[in-house]
Amino acid sequence: MGRGYNFPVALEGALKLKEISYIHAEGYPAAEMKHGPIALIDEKMPVVVIAPKQGHYDKVVSNIQEIKSRSGKIIAIVTKGDVQVKGLADHVIEIPEVSDALSPLLTTIPLQLLSYHIAVLRGCNVDQPRNLAKSVTVE
Repeated sequence: MGRGYNFPVALEGALKLKEISYIHAEGYPAAEMKHGPIALIDEKMPVVVIAPKQGHYDKVVSNIQEIKSRSGKIIAIVTKGDVQVKGLADHVIEIPEVSDALSPLLTTIPLQLLSYHIAVLRGCNVDQPRNLAKSVTVE
């Protein structure tokens, strides 16, 4: 899940995970966590949270606290040196500090790599995902 500029990144990260590892995933705007997704959170539910220091940081931290209180497994993408989210998350991936508008360029990379490594661990062919075409040929 992500807020602001990073909400579309959350959508793309979920899409990539579905495409190459065949695991159902959904991208959500963090602001809407209490409108459904929160009901799914338990000790077996991993939640990837995009939480750079810029933008809506305090609100994302609040979302992380809600997930933590329900024993969700938190994988957070954070700005290098972040100690607040690091103290709450189960796993942290750090990115360099950049402006809020440029953060999607950096937050996308860990999601792509996470999807890749999950797919490889599952034995999926990441070079030729099933049912996907390299180009759209049918209208």
